[in-house]
Amino acid sequence: MWPSAGWRRSTSYLFHRIARIPGTPHYIAAGLACGAAISFTPFIGLHFVLSFLLAWIVRGSLVAAALGTAVGNPWTFPFIWIWIYELGHWMLNVRSPIPAEAVNFVHLFARITGSLLRMDMHYLFDIAGPVLWPMFIGSIPTAIVVWFVFYLPLKPAVAAYQHRRRFRRMKKAQEESDAPTPETRR
Repeated sequence: MWPSAGWRRSTSYLFHRIARIPGTPHYIAAGLACGAAISFTPFIGLHFVLSFLLAWIVRGSLVAAALGTAVGNPWTFPFIWIWIYELGHWMLNVRSPIPAEAVNFVHLFARITGSLLRMDMHYLFDIAGPVLWPMFIGSIPTAIVVWFVFYLPLKPAVAAYQHRRRFRRMKKAQEESDAPTPETRR
């Protein structure tokens, strides 16, 4: 589970890979922000599709959107689900019938998948619905905030990275063109 090179180096490598995606800083930052934002929705199994759709709408990178969905992972999902569940109840001004800590979200999402495949509408509307509706409501403002939290610092960081990379490449090309060739040495 722990990266062999360490978290700092792994994070740095991931940033370099993202910044090297072809495109403008907006294109890359918007795509990654879309993936991260969609990770804060309760639509498990649809995160890739929804992040691609949102990235397409805001003219972001689909590759970066796919990478951004990694924000939602087994370590972060429990916190995300509890947060959007509680926020949704607060926004709806309804007292939660089941405390977030008592909801088995993993079991709930597994049963939702099975119910969808069996077309069991009773489970979807009567049992899962009262949990999913507040999660959906809580995910909307959370996803908007997360989008800006990722986009605003990432766009200038990618722009600076691309500028430095272009400068280094131009400097290297200049040095190579100034180097003496075998014909000029005679």
